[in-house]
Amino acid sequence: MQVLDFDFEKFCSVSLSNLNVYACLVCGKYYQGRGRNSHAYTHSLEAGHHVYINLQTERVYCLPDGYEIMDPSLDDIRHVLNPRFQKEQVLHLDENRQWSRALDGSNYLPGMVGLNNIKETDFVNVTIQSLMRVTPLRNFFLIPENYLHSKSPLLHRFGELTRKIWHARNFKGQVSPHEFLQAVMKASKKRFRIGVQSDPVEFMSWLLNTLHSDLRSLKRKNSNIIHDCFQGELEVVKETHRKAFGEKKENGEEQSQADTTEAGAATSNVVRETCRMPFLMLGLDLPPPPLFKDAMEKNIIPQVPLFNILKKFDGETITEVVRPCIARMRYRVIRLPKYMIIHMRRFTKNNFFVEKNPTLGVPLNHLP
Repeated sequence: MQVLDFDFEKFCSVSLSNLNVYACLVCGKYYQGRGRNSHAYTHSLEAGHHVYINLQTERVYCLPDGYEIMDPSLDDIRHVLNPRFQKEQVLHLDENRQWSRALDGSNYLPGMVGLNNIKETDFVNVTIQSLMRVTPLRNFFLIPENYLHSKSPLLHRFGELTRKIWHARNFKGQVSPHEFLQAVMKASKKRFRIGVQSDPVEFMSWLLNTLHSDLRSLKRKNSNIIHDCFQGELEVVKETHRKAFGEKKENGEEQSQADTTEAGAATSNVVRETCRMPFLMLGLDLPPPPLFKDAMEKNIIPQVPLFNILKKFDGETITEVVRPCIARMRYRVIRLPKYMIIHMRRFTKNNFFVEKNPTLGVPLNHLP
């Protein structure tokens, strides 16, 4: 069973077709069909491998004889091919935290398995591992009936990956997100693809919005699970300076109707706009890196508590922006989500390249 790997796309290794594909339970390769002229039938005669499982119906056949094999010992293979969870089992999933043992002898904790880094896909792996910690989202995708009628391949591949990560009867201690990555490439029109590094924050934002859009099309109960978990609300106060009333005339004289009084001059030139906007994640601004070095020729990295950075959203701290226009912004969180996603703005783009702020340190000790 160690040669069986159902993490890859279900395509025939000869015809590259995804219709009526069978997996050889002896060598683990995929072949199409089981008739006399099929690739699976030919493989059974050439290699002497006689047991095959249909990757869709999960029925096992003996080739070239063509009869179905009914044996309870094959249920372990069916569970790995398509992991299953009962609703009562999902509700008590966090209570039974026991280590599982794979066929290769490795021990793993369901829900904390490693994800293979196929080729510069670590930005996908960290996003998936983070979302697996959200209990309502995990419970929703562990039950395929919640999104069974969806036509979105991304939804089904994400749910399948979730079930494999939390499955306690895997054949190995890690999971390959290959099928999910193929669905991501297709849904994003190769905006995120294998072999090209991308920003995890940008990918998580795209993934949450795409999953929400696909779920809303079902118009069923709990179809708003993404916003129920992550959506909050901000009150944004924007202050901008209106253009001066008086302009220079042709004779060079300058008039201004705004500065009639010293007290009202500042307020009359400020336009204040207040609005409310939803959010799925909050970006925190890091302090700028120091320009000068210490006696040891090393940059003095400033240490700022997280609560000081969070003051950006207290409704009083002013944040100055220059795009799309010069303005002073104040943010206040008026509705907190159940799970708040916070990211540090480490990368900024200038006219030439992307700058990375090195002042962020992640301690590994005393983590919950």
